[in-house]
Amino acid sequence: MSIRLKLGVTLAAMALASAAMAQTPNAKPSRIRGDIVSLDGNTLKVHRRSGDTVSIDLGANTPVAAVKSMQLSDIKPGSFVGTAATTGTDGKLTATEVVVFPESARGTGEGHYAWDLGPNSTMTNANVDTVVQGTDGRNLKLSYKGGSNEVTVPPNVPIVTFTPAARTDLVPGKQVFVVAAKAAQGAYTAQRVVVEKNGVVPPM
Repeated sequence: MSIRLKLGVTLAAMALASAAMAQTPNAKPSRIRGDIVSLDGNTLKVHRRSGDTVSIDLGANTPVAAVKSMQLSDIKPGSFVGTAATTGTDGKLTATEVVVFPESARGTGEGHYAWDLGPNSTMTNANVDTVVQGTDGRNLKLSYKGGSNEVTVPPNVPIVTFTPAARTDLVPGKQVFVVAAKAAQGAYTAQRVVVEKNGVVPPM
């Protein structure tokens, strides 16, 4: 495989994986977080944080990706990021994680909407306009179609970007983040999977 083709495959995989952070106002996918119990053929079993175990069907073309760690200093003006955050009593947003999208995935899930990482959790997928050092971390001023906001990123918050992975990485004990559609009899059909790799757990 030529270097150019390899690069194309890698960028395509990263772009597909980055859609794990996408949501449109009318779309309400199920987001499954937990530990892999088994992968038997096309059936992935995951023990969710809520305590139950669910079966997830993987299609032949279901994208599988991983994440790798980045530094807060890697976020620059012009970066396109997705950040889950909590809203304080003062209305200010504090990040709980940040994903830096590859340039090929710029615009994925752009906007600000509710998220399910805890009470008062939101997701903002947006362009970074400015990065300012604050007393509690770095403040990111973000803009997206239809609005803007500011998010404080504390020093201990996980910051990651997507990296390719394969089904061979879906082994018992690894943590996963799965975006899925509900199927019959309590099962799910995966739209995309992000799996722990090299010790880096999907924080979203």
